[in-house]
Amino acid sequence: MKHVFPEAIRELPEADIPIPGITAYLSQDKNHQLVFMHFSQDTEVPAHSHGPQWGIVLEGKIALTVEGEEQTYTKGDRFYILEGESHSAIIYAGYASMEFFADKDRYKVKE
Repeated sequence: MKHVFPEAIRELPEADIPIPGITAYLSQDKNHQLVFMHFSQDTEVPAHSHGPQWGIVLEGKIALTVEGEEQTYTKGDRFYILEGESHSAIIYAGYASMEFFADKDRYKVKE
């Protein structure tokens, strides 16, 4: 089986993210988180907001709606969501990304 992420990333703790079809690995720092995400199925993420988020698409496609404006991102594209901006997403099977969250406690380690 071909993995999206190398073994060193797959050995990180899994992030507890309640979204169907996601596998996510969490790199935790005292002031931020870096999350490596992969989706095995199409899914929708409802509108929400939090601290700043930066991401880069490694594989696949995501339709991201930020403050009512939709844009589609594909491999190699980057996006940035400002603190407090309302955003939602349609994420397509095969999507993989690396995302930086300025919130140090955005996600917990999966038990």
